[in-house]
Amino acid sequence: MPWLWLIVGGLFEVGFTTSLRFVDGFRNLPWTLAFLASVAVSMALLEVASRSIPMGTAYAVWGGIGAVGTVAVGILWFHEPSGTVRVLLILAIVAAIAALRATA
Repeated sequence: MPWLWLIVGGLFEVGFTTSLRFVDGFRNLPWTLAFLASVAVSMALLEVASRSIPMGTAYAVWGGIGAVGTVAVGILWFHEPSGTVRVLLILAIVAAIAALRATA
């Protein structure tokens, strides 16, 4: 169960980074509330997961899920660049997350 909480927390990290794009200096209330809620849920789930998973591993996996997810959202919804090198580096992050999971 801790790994599930960690994955969900990582997905909420994608939510807060995506929301951050629209907060407009925290003047856009709906996006600011979405940002704050996503940060709170994401951090809470990281804390819950780290009770059973070593903190270094949990943080690396959580951050990796957030990074990969944020890049994917950028490419799919905001038409950010998706060059070969960028995609290969994202795949390297995914491989590192899988390796951490396998060794934890």
